Amino acid sequence: MRVVRGETTGFAHTADLTEAGLRSAAEAASAAARGDSAGVNVVPLAMQHVDATHEVLILPEDVEKARKVDLLARADSAAREEGSAITSVTVGYADAHRRFQVANSLGLLAADDQVRTRLRVECVAKGDSGMQTGIEAPGRSVGFELFDDVDAEEAARLAARRALTLLSAVPAPVGRLPVVLRRGAGGVLFHEACGHGLEADLVGKEASVFRGRVGERVAPESVTLVDDGAYPREWGTYAIDDEGTPARRNVLIDRGVLSDFMWDYMRARKEGRAPSGNGRRESYRHLPMPRMTNTFLLAGDEDPEEIIRSTDRGIYCVRLGGGEVNTATGDFVFGVTEGYLIEDGEVTAPIHAAQLTGNGPEALAGIDMVGSDFETWTGICGKSGQGVPVSSGQPTLRVNGLTVGGTSGA
Repeated sequence: MRVVRGETTGFAHTADLTEAGLRSAAEAASAAARGDSAGVNVVPLAMQHVDATHEVLILPEDVEKARKVDLLARADSAAREEGSAITSVTVGYADAHRRFQVANSLGLLAADDQVRTRLRVECVAKGDSGMQTGIEAPGRSVGFELFDDVDAEEAARLAARRALTLLSAVPAPVGRLPVVLRRGAGGVLFHEACGHGLEADLVGKEASVFRGRVGERVAPESVTLVDDGAYPREWGTYAIDDEGTPARRNVLIDRGVLSDFMWDYMRARKEGRAPSGNGRRESYRHLPMPRMTNTFLLAGDEDPEEIIRSTDRGIYCVRLGGGEVNTATGDFVFGVTEGYLIEDGEVTAPIHAAQLTGNGPEALAGIDMVGSDFETWTGICGKSGQGVPVSSGQPTLRVNGLTVGGTSGA
């Protein structure tokens, strides 16, 4: 229960769905917002119909557990068959089915039915250089039909091959170098280093480097950044957000020009504008806030292979790991979990112990080639103690200079 009075919000939650339990929570939220119990507002509620972005074909709860266990066992075997150096394989399967309704005093009544399914394979290989890890974790907002498109055994082989390849990795160079981000690989970088700074609550708190810059050029004309909660089948997809606003496609950077932020109801109300469908919460126990959904850079015109061929020396980044971002300044640091040297226009030796350091707006401005391919990354985004499913993506692209931290000389 959320009660809003001016700039004050009263919030309460309960798992007691009896009339008395709901009334108690409503009174607590109202008292917190108003400071008194006066006034009753009665409004008619009319169900708002919002079409689902796609059809879920096989509900995961309708699939026998034995079939899911068999899937895990086959993936485990496939990974181990890739080589005797694979010493550990962890295969996980997860699905979720979330149904909810939202009602408010403006007369809104809306509902959504969200299904997500995911596989995660982690392989550890051991060699003379120590232990290396490879991960593959496909997921979509679909049912068990995910595995009509995703071959679980091939996903496991891919994770194992990544770990095995890294056993021959050389130390990463040190210095400022061009970085080519493979399709999908840089999605998490732009999600963290740019996307959070485009969420309206951080902008309003002056904790965003993009505050006050709408209408300014922040990237080359080849760069368009979109957040799209209605993107069919993606991990961050839904019909309505957690405030009942229909999901939609929001262009944040339009051909290099900052055009908008992501808005929930509260921040949009304060600014006298419509919410953008980005009001999200982890569960009913949490207040909604502006959050990303599926955030991605649109594909360009360049041949991905030509992007590599035109790079004399640099880093080819296939996967990024965890990192840290200061949204107020845009400064970031990310670990590279799978990367390779580019030498004379060719991808050569794998590298380990690499970190990318830079600044979000500067990285955007430094994009000088944008490929024609595209892929997404699936994950859970954490903010203010809340985790929500998101995806991010981008085509193969080149940033003309990022600081690479490693153990070798550049």
